Amino acid sequence: MAYRRTPAVQARLDAQREAVLQAAVGLLAERGYGGCSMAAVAERAGIATGSMYRHFGSKADLSVELFRRVVTREVAAVHEAVARHGTPRERIAAVVETFAARALRAPRLAHALLVEPADTVVDAERLVFRRTFRDVLAAEIAAALAAGQLPPQDPQLTAAAIVGATAEALTGPLAAAPPPDPRTAPDAVVPALVTFTLRSLGGRDDSDA
Repeated sequence: MAYRRTPAVQARLDAQREAVLQAAVGLLAERGYGGCSMAAVAERAGIATGSMYRHFGSKADLSVELFRRVVTREVAAVHEAVARHGTPRERIAAVVETFAARALRAPRLAHALLVEPADTVVDAERLVFRRTFRDVLAAEIAAALAAGQLPPQDPQLTAAAIVGATAEALTGPLAAAPPPDPRTAPDAVVPALVTFTLRSLGGRDDSDA
């Protein structure tokens, strides 16, 4: 007869898995993927290293789940920011502003999400991450086009270009702590990225007034 976990046992395992993921998020924000070994995460979570394998078959499996956990939180923050604005132009700016500001407030974590060398499976998740933000932007660009607020363009192509440019522009500031150049400080980078985004769309920004 096959063993069946009781509800109490399953609840303990679920709680332990959640503790592992929370510990891993903390380590990722402090040390990046290089600091998220199975042993390090187990120590932070207060469990034996062997117990890690009840939940994740390998570090690669843990890294993927960890990446998805953090990205889901970031995507939710962007959606919340977009919902607080009324016009498509404002919502487009909110996507870039929220993404960049949150990245610069947690530079080690954002560096891990965007550019740190990691397992191949994490690189695949990064593509999904970028496509998710591309689709959020593309939907708002399409809405602005429908409202006659932007010149004709391909929303998906434009959105992909903006996401790529934003990630590239953040690479330097994320790697420098504290920023050696005032132009790469958070209070300078975020407005510059918003201005770049709106100008690249053919829209107006406050600096054009």
